[in-house]
Amino acid sequence: MLKVLGENYYVDLDKIEEFIDMSDYEMNENEISGTTEMKVNIVKYELVKMMLEVILSESSEENELGLKNSASLTTPFKLAFNSLLNKKLINHY
Repeated sequence: MLKVLGENYYVDLDKIEEFIDMSDYEMNENEISGTTEMKVNIVKYELVKMMLEVILSESSEENELGLKNSASLTTPFKLAFNSLLNKKLINHY
């Protein structure tokens, strides 16, 4: 496992699903119980997708200890990382 900023982080896929889901979980009497339709908030979906792409494509030089220098991280990475961390879509072990 690779460390990011000195910590081990992971993407919480279940939280992302909850975050972008707009479906109503209440079933009407006329609905069939096997319905698996999901309504997605397209704005949230696209923003989360874009932020994850920024985080996963970030590359910076590591020092001899294997730690990334936080000063060398780009502004898009910092903004995306902090936004996803704030919404608890990425978490650390």
